[in-house]
Amino acid sequence: MPPIIHTAESPEYLAGDFANQLIEWVNNSAGESFHLALSGGRTPSLLFTLLAEKYTHDIPWHKIHFWWGDERMVSPGDPESNFGVADNLLFSKIDIEPGRIHRIQGESNPQKEVGRYATEIDSQIPMLSGLPNFDLIILGLGDDGHTASIFPDRMELLDSETTTALVSHPETGQLRITLTGRVLNNAKKVAFLASGDSKSEIYNMIIKNAPKASDFPASHIHPKGELHWFIDQACLGRKQELESDNL
Repeated sequence: MPPIIHTAESPEYLAGDFANQLIEWVNNSAGESFHLALSGGRTPSLLFTLLAEKYTHDIPWHKIHFWWGDERMVSPGDPESNFGVADNLLFSKIDIEPGRIHRIQGESNPQKEVGRYATEIDSQIPMLSGLPNFDLIILGLGDDGHTASIFPDRMELLDSETTTALVSHPETGQLRITLTGRVLNNAKKVAFLASGDSKSEIYNMIIKNAPKASDFPASHIHPKGELHWFIDQACLGRKQELESDNL
């Protein structure tokens, strides 16, 4: 199934478009729980702020279980904590049961936490083909083509047999925990949120299946369900015509 591409004029409009789509997906999902894995980054931060300010009463928060696609091994109060950002901008402003927030404990021992988080996922999320079957995973696109914390120097994680993996950033050496490629590709829906002209070249290479696109981990995300790209005009390419329909 080809990717479904949603374009917007700006990161702010992109966040609004995704918020409306998220409401539809959650409301139309079967079952009592909707398992959503969040991403870090600037665009998700815009999304969290928007959800807290304008959509507090539009989303059935009681239905959503929040997880993370990756996390830096830092304390939740650290500015680099993906959980910390989401907690500050969203969770602290809505009525949600603490038990529905499944954070990666970045302050814990990394070698123990990578296993603990995998066990929590495997025990609470429905399985499909022996792998966790998330309802929706939100992903970002790094300037080097990485997604979650699967970097170009760790391409083997795309086919890992484990649910999670402990990785280090290729430049800073910072430790992170990430979902692995087979789990990402086992989701019902995957949505990339990408904005800014710094993402344009890599995004277009991936979408056009350029020869070198296979070097980017993000190009290997082809979920069993639907693949969505939410991008702004700058990411699409300033010289290209803005389109609102699916490509």
